[in-house]
Amino acid sequence: MPLDVPTAILQRRSIKSFKPDPISPELLRQLIELTVAAPSSFNVQDWRIVIIIDPEQKAALGAACWNQPQITQAPVNLVFAADIKAGERDITPIIEQGMQTGAWNEGTAAYFKKAIPEFSVALGDKAREYAIKDAMIAATHATLAAESLGLSTCMMNGWMEDKVKAVIGAENDPDLAIALVLPVGYAAEPRKNPGRMPFEFNVSLDRIDRPYQG
Repeated sequence: MPLDVPTAILQRRSIKSFKPDPISPELLRQLIELTVAAPSSFNVQDWRIVIIIDPEQKAALGAACWNQPQITQAPVNLVFAADIKAGERDITPIIEQGMQTGAWNEGTAAYFKKAIPEFSVALGDKAREYAIKDAMIAATHATLAAESLGLSTCMMNGWMEDKVKAVIGAENDPDLAIALVLPVGYAAEPRKNPGRMPFEFNVSLDRIDRPYQG
């Protein structure tokens, strides 16, 4: 029985040691389905998720992540990349799908056809930031979905972007950015909750100088 969302959020820990047990194809597909259910700006779905399973690929990815052992221990690694120019590409399939599902009417579709590429171009240097934020939202979905399904993860920000891009075959693509590397598998160790600071430490009400008391 999958965990409910609050339980998955509170139970999740960053796991640094994984069992070699494989993840079944059915469970992996379920995880990916829950991951790509994440929201994105204009629904452009600008994340690019690469599933790393092959042992040689895992070894190369591990080297690109400063040889952190959880990469090669985990049966699956998800590389979350971000397509910086996604909104400037052909968005016809996304528009058509939105209309087919009934989520968007013709007026909305016509607006998005014009607004999405215009907005994307106007972002300029901010385009990378926006795409990475969308990819990170998807990665967070993956982390909580994995926890709910009995799997563990470790959100990793310790890697060399050029080397990770080379592993996934994107070394010559300047419009692809790496957002996160996520080992996924079955925990080989329990990890305790290191705790969180009280609300007033970093949560404010209306203004940054008004600590939220809860």
